[in-house]
Amino acid sequence: MDIVEATRNYERWAGERIDIVARDLRLKHRSMAEASFPFLRATFYRWVRLWQEICPELAAAPKTLAVGDLHVENFGTWRDREGRLAWGINDFDEAFPMPYTIDLVRLAASALLAIREQHLTIAPEAATSVIFGAYRDAITAPTAQGFVLEEAHPSLRVMALGAERDPVRFWAKVASFRAADPPRRVRKLLLAQMPSCAGPVRVCARVAGLGSLGRPRYVAWGRFEDGLLAREAKATLPSAYGWATGARGEKLYLQALVERSVRSHDPYYGARKGWVLRRIGPHCSRISLADFPKVRNERHILHAMGHETANVHFGTPDALPAIRRDLKRRGSRWLHEAASRMAEATLDDWRAWRRHDHA
Repeated sequence: MDIVEATRNYERWAGERIDIVARDLRLKHRSMAEASFPFLRATFYRWVRLWQEICPELAAAPKTLAVGDLHVENFGTWRDREGRLAWGINDFDEAFPMPYTIDLVRLAASALLAIREQHLTIAPEAATSVIFGAYRDAITAPTAQGFVLEEAHPSLRVMALGAERDPVRFWAKVASFRAADPPRRVRKLLLAQMPSCAGPVRVCARVAGLGSLGRPRYVAWGRFEDGLLAREAKATLPSAYGWATGARGEKLYLQALVERSVRSHDPYYGARKGWVLRRIGPHCSRISLADFPKVRNERHILHAMGHETANVHFGTPDALPAIRRDLKRRGSRWLHEAASRMAEATLDDWRAWRRHDHA
């Protein structure tokens, strides 16, 4: 099965479970052809099949409740219950019991593709080494610690509060969303998340992400106490890992993984009645590579990403002893070698998709 057939089959499967937004799906296909990094972000369903073929030993590693669709743009910030700015993994749509290695290899491969496209300037081996070292040190520690960007983590705080995430720009973009009339149950879910004394509320369709492009996605927003606020609802799908591996059942693991992960939790993030609900705002959103400050410590950022991956895997405590034993026997170069092979396979698939897209 090549990338074109895999995409067709996966989208047919998805369309049997949710209402696909056709024009968003066409945008996804065009974005997949633009460059290898967005192609990686959009094709976790394909990654799983390649992963099993190219890294069979790693695919047999100890399992944990894992992110799956992990990459260097799947990190962002939110406000915790105390109003503090927290940082970490931003999207758990593909959560599933998987080999712990899949998150590490996909994160490292995404860094290699970002370096290739000049979004990152760090040397490839240095990038994978930093990710591996941070994960190893964090997963073998007796306890885990999340990232709250108040007194600590100044480099991450500067990135999170950068000019690229300016509130005026953010709300101007929200105001440009096209009006939409979601199903009544979705409107009810969104409004239930809004303050009861909020003023008039607009409901719009949102086009965002890459892996989830094509899923219905709505935003309710309005003015409250001299400021703007918004809530988002995105349709859920079972993890593409289950589709790709033929796993029985279609249980959703998003809620379980986010609740178990070591972090200062976002009180508005979670899955309900087939929809992922979250608060969005200038500092409650994903941080893209374009949002990174021009002057930044990329080693520090990648170190934090490796550490945060361990924070998520700490959510399956029974798996930790097996993960630690497995890591100890693998040495230090396996991650760079596996990530390099997967990055090359992704590049081959991207070139094939471009040929199909331009045909």
